Amino acid sequence: MRPSYFKQWITAYPVLMRVCLYFILLSGLAPFGIFAMTSTYALSLAGAQPEDMSFALLVTYVGILVTLPVQFRFLRYFETRSYLLLNIIAGILLSAACMSISDMIFFTIIRFFQGIIICNIAGCMLIIIFSILKSEKTQVIGSSVFYGSILSSGALIGLAVSLVVPSYDWNRIYTYFMIYQVLTLILSILIFKAHTGHKRYPLYQIDWIGCILFITAGLTIAYTMIYGPKYYWFEDEGIITSALVSLITISCFVMRLLTAKRPLVNLDVFKHRNFILGLVLLAFYYGVKDSINLIYSYTAVVLRWETNDTLLLAMINVAGLVIAMALTAQLLLKYRHHITYFFLAGFGFMLIYHIIILEILTPDLSFADLIMPVFFQGAASGSLMVPIIVFTLSSAPSYTGTTGVVVAAYTRFTSTLNSVAGFYTLQLYYNQSHKESLLSGIIAENVMVMERLNSYGQSALNRTIIIQSQLLTIRSVFFFAAVSIAAVLILIFLLPSLNKTILHWNKRMFVLPRK
Repeated sequence: MRPSYFKQWITAYPVLMRVCLYFILLSGLAPFGIFAMTSTYALSLAGAQPEDMSFALLVTYVGILVTLPVQFRFLRYFETRSYLLLNIIAGILLSAACMSISDMIFFTIIRFFQGIIICNIAGCMLIIIFSILKSEKTQVIGSSVFYGSILSSGALIGLAVSLVVPSYDWNRIYTYFMIYQVLTLILSILIFKAHTGHKRYPLYQIDWIGCILFITAGLTIAYTMIYGPKYYWFEDEGIITSALVSLITISCFVMRLLTAKRPLVNLDVFKHRNFILGLVLLAFYYGVKDSINLIYSYTAVVLRWETNDTLLLAMINVAGLVIAMALTAQLLLKYRHHITYFFLAGFGFMLIYHIIILEILTPDLSFADLIMPVFFQGAASGSLMVPIIVFTLSSAPSYTGTTGVVVAAYTRFTSTLNSVAGFYTLQLYYNQSHKESLLSGIIAENVMVMERLNSYGQSALNRTIIIQSQLLTIRSVFFFAAVSIAAVLILIFLLPSLNKTILHWNKRMFVLPRK
């Protein structure tokens, strides 16, 4: 029997129903945007450092990932409305807890549980959204809306948050968010049935040991990767211990997947070449996509823009994403047997974005100078996200259920770790290298330097060196990314398996697993 989620009155207004679903979905994704906008203010917590903020973000991902495979089982057991209401209420309580934060440890623990709630709400909405998408066309559009919301929610929520944070105590944003959550709670009661009529499957043989192993592995890997560059990696005993624990728990987790009757992940997906290729492309896409954060940091640190100006630039990025994703969704239906073209176009846009930044980067760029490259970055994300996701998930065999979705999420976590730690390490290396190069040219005999020292003073020169080394560092990172993208474009063009691939868009990629 097909589950019936909605009350009869709302089914007569399909557009309103979709708006309500999107409204509820955003309540699950909002903590990411709020965290991004308040992380600077959260640094006021006792002893908090920038690395602590990055670690807290990754802890959120650990909460999401450990919940993802298990919550699909929950959705086959609990009534959908009750499940959704419970998670929204838990989210409200966590928002209230955020208002009373007093130390970093408490903050990080809250972030873990927020990750669980984010996963539960977003996962629940994913199932509901695809239950109302009957045709293949609406499935493509639904995927674009869902994944587009994930990519753009940070900028959209951040823009709203920016209107509150500068004028009020930063904690007040949680008051407004709690009001929003209460509204979604009321909305859920109004539109969803108390009983959907779906067949309930008992909760048994859930691999809780595997969950514990994954949490331990995820937290220790995140700690190692985030704090490793700061403490010079294996010169620090804490990093050595963390790395060893992560290695042991990863090994035990893999062994658990091989021996458990109902493992969290079905490893058979890795027997399919295109699935692995899709994961590689997904990981690479997430890695080069995150270079946009260097531009946002550049506008704040070097150009000294106000937060609203940076967020307005981010909205240009979202505009590129939305336009490209809407066009890509339509073309996917018509040219599903030409997946190579989508990858070439998307990574081509990404290459253009990196090349433009390399050409124009100076200490005094205007808002207008950055519109085009940032728009191209958004267009690249819009052109790549859905095609790569669909290519990857459609390459997984049907009997593996939602394993494809879970492994794709694991890939996102790994890519985020690599981008955070990788960009941080590259910046440390290039910053030091460029600073030494610049300082080596400052000698007493250099008349121009002596004149500048006399005119502006030592502090002004120091800031000039810092800015120049930062600009050179960004250029070095972007050059490295551009060369990597160019290499990937060549490989995509040459791979014969991509040219023979026909996308199979069907609901089995999104339905709940059977018992």
